[in-house]
Amino acid sequence: MSRLTHVTAGPYALPVPRRELVAVSADGSRLHVEVHGDEGAPAVVLAHGWTCSTAFWAAQIRALATDHRVIAYDQRGHGRSPAASAYSTTALADDLVAVLEATLAPGERAIVAGHSMGGMTIMAAAGRPEFAERTAAALLCSTGSSRLVAEALVVPLRAGRARTRITGAVLGSRAPLGPVTPVAKQVLKYATMGPGSAPDRVEACARIVHACPTRVRHAWSEVLAGLDLDADLAALTAPTAVIGGKNDRLTPVVHARGLAAALPNCVGLTELTGMGHMTPIEAPEAVTNAVRELSALYLNTTEDATEKEKTP
Repeated sequence: MSRLTHVTAGPYALPVPRRELVAVSADGSRLHVEVHGDEGAPAVVLAHGWTCSTAFWAAQIRALATDHRVIAYDQRGHGRSPAASAYSTTALADDLVAVLEATLAPGERAIVAGHSMGGMTIMAAAGRPEFAERTAAALLCSTGSSRLVAEALVVPLRAGRARTRITGAVLGSRAPLGPVTPVAKQVLKYATMGPGSAPDRVEACARIVHACPTRVRHAWSEVLAGLDLDADLAALTAPTAVIGGKNDRLTPVVHARGLAAALPNCVGLTELTGMGHMTPIEAPEAVTNAVRELSALYLNTTEDATEKEKTP
């Protein structure tokens, strides 16, 4: 990994995985996958967002791996997953399905959590039978299904064509982010985090985001600019919780509320006061607890139901 990919000490340093593997997607793209925790423990699958990597989930991995098997993977072109020839919501769905098939035992189900583009990955995969069969419940964290550029608040102008045009240009910029400097951290904090975010959390986010290759960042920005997963959202029938930060400028909390209203089986909406877009790092306990609650409710319920079916 690049020296910028993640911090190497403190609560946001990525733990050493129990094992690593490569999942191969439908088009041959290779995905770096890490498995943490005991092999026989209940499974949690984590999908990170745009410009991030497995390191983004460091706090959740460290906490959940004490009693879960935590599976985290690098989206194509991010972290240790090589760049690909195709970037699309179809590719996101293909990649998630490939990871589920490569890491879960036959008949095993998992809690699947996604942040930002990772949440969009879950929505994109929702109609796939392979996803439905493998997913006990889902968590959509700081994400949206459509109108991402139009609703974003990173440009301080009134909603309208001018703001949408400028926002698209900013988010889709081909300019390299460069080294992690104090100014760069302030810009990142303004755009993606709450005003009270602690310096170590800003540092962790900046090192991860700045490590994303410029060409990959731009390629995915074009996919996100045209995102429309509203119809796919209707296929997400697994019990699904939603989390959003009230100070999120990238996917404002209006998205979280819209998802909660449109989901066929929403089991909770949490709005985090003072938090921005990077909720797994800004509010690690809240995100970890949401995963734990889903696991306690739906993995155990699924297992009990399976055992009852086996009983004569």
